[in-house]
Amino acid sequence: MTDAALSPPPARPSAFHELEVTWVHHWTEQLFSFRVARPDDFRFRSGEFVMIGLPAEDGAKPLLRAYSIASPSWDEQLEFLSIAVPDGPLTSRLVHIKPGDTVMMGKKPTGTLVLDALTGGETLWLIGTGTGLAPWLSVARDPDTYSRFGRVIVCHTVRNVADLAYRDFFTSGIHDDPLIGEEAAAQLTYYPTVTREPFDTPGRITDRITSGAVFTDLGLAGPDERGGFSPDRDRVMLCGSMAMIKETAELLEGFGLKEGSNAEPGDYVLERAFVG
Repeated sequence: MTDAALSPPPARPSAFHELEVTWVHHWTEQLFSFRVARPDDFRFRSGEFVMIGLPAEDGAKPLLRAYSIASPSWDEQLEFLSIAVPDGPLTSRLVHIKPGDTVMMGKKPTGTLVLDALTGGETLWLIGTGTGLAPWLSVARDPDTYSRFGRVIVCHTVRNVADLAYRDFFTSGIHDDPLIGEEAAAQLTYYPTVTREPFDTPGRITDRITSGAVFTDLGLAGPDERGGFSPDRDRVMLCGSMAMIKETAELLEGFGLKEGSNAEPGDYVLERAFVG
C-alpha cells in the first residue's frame, strides 16, 4: 500500500470567501451598509450581485441571500446595502455585525444590471426603490458609464426621507471621486422621491413617469408636453420592489423599449434579487 493510498482525499474547495467586515454604517434602525476587504482574485462587472451570508450556527447550513455589490468593479473594498427584515433569518442577524466580524461571500458574481446588457444610447436611467439603489452606487462610479452615456439619471424612491441612503453622496460627494468626479458633476442627475412624507418630489417614481412629472422636473419635456422614454435615446436599469419593476417595465414597453439581457442586449434590463 502506497502513501498515496493512505492519504485522505483532497479537501473540496469552498464556494465561499470568509471575509472580515471593515466598516458598518447605520442609516436608520433597519437600513445599514457594510464593507468587506475584497479578495485579490475576485472580479466582477459593475452592477452585478453576489451571495452573502453569515457563518452557520450549530452546524446548520449557512443562510445566504443575493446582494448587489455597491462598489464599482475597480474598488478595493466591497460595499453592500441592506435592510433588516423583521424576523428575517439572515438580516435580523446581519444588522448586528461590527468591524472585525466575518461574513461569507460567494465566489461567482452574476446579474443583468450591467452595461453589457444594454445597447448604445444617450441617457441612462438607473431606477431603484429601497435597497435597489445598491447597484447604482456601482454603475454610477464606473468610468465606462460616462463614456457610453452623455447623461446619467439616478432615481431613488423610498417611504421616508430618512431612507434616502447616500443622498449626500449623489448630491455632492460623488463629485470628489478621484476617478469619475468631474464626469459625474457634469453628467449625473440625482432624482429622489418619497412616498409617505412631504417632499419636493413626492410619490412613487412610476406615478411621476405616468404623469410626466419626472420629465418636466428634469427638463426633458416642453411646457405643453408630458414627455416620455424614447427607444432611440433612453436606456434603463430597474432594481427594487417587484411591483415597481413590473409596472415600470410595462411603461417602458409602452414607450417602445425592449428588455435586454447578457445574451441579447436591449433598451432596458431589470433585477429581482432580494434579501431577507
